[in-house]
Amino acid sequence: MKVAIVILNYNGKHFLEQFLPSVVKYSNPNLPKNSGFSPEIIIADNNSTDNSVAFLNSNYTDLKLIQLAENYGFAEGYNQALAKVEADIYVLLNSDVEVTENWLAPVVELLQNNRITAACQPKIKAFHQKTHFEHAGASGGFIDSLGYPFCRGRIFGEIEEDKGQYDKTREIFWATGAAFFVKADLFHKIGGFDGDYFAHMEEIDLCWRLRKAGFQIMVCPDSTVYHVGGGTLSQESPFKTYLNFRNNLVTILKNVSGWKIYWLFPLRLVLDGLAGIRFLLEGQFANIWSIIKAHFYVYFHAIAILNKRMKSQQIVDELYIGNRRKRGYLNRSIVWQFFISKKKRFSQLKERK
Repeated sequence: MKVAIVILNYNGKHFLEQFLPSVVKYSNPNLPKNSGFSPEIIIADNNSTDNSVAFLNSNYTDLKLIQLAENYGFAEGYNQALAKVEADIYVLLNSDVEVTENWLAPVVELLQNNRITAACQPKIKAFHQKTHFEHAGASGGFIDSLGYPFCRGRIFGEIEEDKGQYDKTREIFWATGAAFFVKADLFHKIGGFDGDYFAHMEEIDLCWRLRKAGFQIMVCPDSTVYHVGGGTLSQESPFKTYLNFRNNLVTILKNVSGWKIYWLFPLRLVLDGLAGIRFLLEGQFANIWSIIKAHFYVYFHAIAILNKRMKSQQIVDELYIGNRRKRGYLNRSIVWQFFISKKKRFSQLKERK
């Protein structure tokens, strides 16, 4: 069993200096006896301009380095890099993640021992507030009836303290890209990430396609990592807002099944408009323009997106293993639950069984 830990880097020399030592320390010497797998650490550089490559060549000559010709972003950057990596399991790890002792074995063993499990994530906690979950993943990703993603331990901006309340290994809807474990053959068979996403929500799109083919996505809280978050794009970045709104709409168009898409997509456009009004009241004018640009991208690329929908469905049908995944889906609106019903914690929600 070959496991490849692949860290995609773009101008993250300071993160490599800070966090790569923990990856090296805890990814080899502390594996259980007869674990049956050997990890390799690989750095894929997205054409950085901050001396990241020089730093790696001087300090980590024993690690494999893949240098990409340009900054392809997260999605296509990993597609390009993983095409050059031979492994049974890929571990896609952000450069701003601190790993802990025994972070690797529990997740890899879960994937090894479950034929229908395609991808998994560890528990993600905040590096700067280690008592709490972290925004990008927490203890597993979920989605509501309107296509809004949230997490077990984080709903919108409300982040819970980790008191062990979500320590059960279980099925989820999507696994975070910050520490994304995936079976290599399924990653490639399902078509990899959609490179047009650039960054944000490409892992949700990938997990959705795997689920439609009948495979499980899991969270394994026996493993914990600490994530800084916003290492490449800050939470306040208008470009991040643009990517989030654009990619969420694209993900809905590509993956929502049947007649639901005919009422859900127009409704989401209206709800995006309401989000724009909220930005207006808060004086965040750049974010309003980000929403407008996101909508026009979808309008001008609608045919290409629908073609992707048809192509991905063909791949899903070819891979389908005879299961319809229901766990990880909230059959109601998380917006209503959070803002109207005032349910701020995941434990207050009733998901589909």
